[in-house]
Amino acid sequence: MGSRDDTHSMTTPTTAKAESKASEDACFQGWMATDATSPLKHTSFTPKKWEEEDVDIAVTHCGICASDLHVLRSGWGSTIYPCCVGHEIIGTAIRIGSRARPGIKIGDRVGVGPQGYTCRQSECEWCSSHQENYCPRRVGTYGDRYPNDMGISYGGFASQCRHNSYSVFSIPDALDSASAAVMLCAGSTVYEPLKEAGAGPDIKVGIIGIGGLGHLGVLFAKAMGCQRVVAFSRNGDKAASALELGADEYIATSEHEGWAESYASSLDIIICTVSDPRMPLSEYLSLLRPKGRFCQVGIPEAPLPALDAMGLVLNGTSISFSDSASPGNIREMLEVAAQKGIRAWTQTKPMGEVNEALREMEGGKARFRIVLVNEGGSGGEDKENGG
Repeated sequence: MGSRDDTHSMTTPTTAKAESKASEDACFQGWMATDATSPLKHTSFTPKKWEEEDVDIAVTHCGICASDLHVLRSGWGSTIYPCCVGHEIIGTAIRIGSRARPGIKIGDRVGVGPQGYTCRQSECEWCSSHQENYCPRRVGTYGDRYPNDMGISYGGFASQCRHNSYSVFSIPDALDSASAAVMLCAGSTVYEPLKEAGAGPDIKVGIIGIGGLGHLGVLFAKAMGCQRVVAFSRNGDKAASALELGADEYIATSEHEGWAESYASSLDIIICTVSDPRMPLSEYLSLLRPKGRFCQVGIPEAPLPALDAMGLVLNGTSISFSDSASPGNIREMLEVAAQKGIRAWTQTKPMGEVNEALREMEGGKARFRIVLVNEGGSGGEDKENGG
């Protein structure tokens, strides 16, 4: 038998049968939601069926995203319960399929963002143009169904997770794991629309909402060399933090009377990270200069406010929406963060304190992202609910 690259295990009929049996018997531990209101419980679950393009990851870190809160309470539609959320995953590759993406080795530090699978078929317009995040067959990292009855996707609030290797990213050494985790969703979600809108020198950018996404929007806009970055929030409690992040100005919309008139037609790009359907959307749009671009990345659970089209037409305003980034842009974003020393502002908590962490996130207490850490690799036991 010829030699094989040591990236993957050598497979014989005997080992293949053993691996198949191991896959059937695979049982991971995680923090599962059983309905829209109960606390998460630490229990076992069966991951998707093993395929040779997959990678099993021992989770070390997982950020808490606002998406997790929406999905846990079925805010965006009916969630598939039981559900294990978490799509800002960092961990160690512990099992690698024989057809996995080249470059991943056992023991590597790797990460997974919001996409768990894309079809990568040549006839897929989006995969073939390196915009896999728009693949119509894509599977979310959690709460979604894999094709061909391969199972349900489960996220990173767990001891281990299993995902398609082409959705698994190598993590630059210069990034700490907590920052890298947050970059995989929050960072990439603001990076791609800033890049596509042409953020750079001579460009004035507004970032609405200074939280998990917004604080990274400020950091990346500054790293891209934007002439001016203005941060917006409802009140002034985040002003000092926004300026420390690098914002040139901070506007508290509930405290600054006449802010929309004062800053009308002053910005080229606005990235809106808030998901409150009561936001003053018309006022925000009035801040754009002619041909300005507004991108909504926060996803409300209710419709956005109505708009008067006339002013937008006369101003040539472009309104767009963006979800997570393409794999190529995620890799690029990680390298930019590593090269420019960008670090997410994070607070870490043991995975076993997940229910407390979710309450803090829901209450807006995170500054600016809570990252759960598996201590000893077990996933821990919740101090409120037991294991």
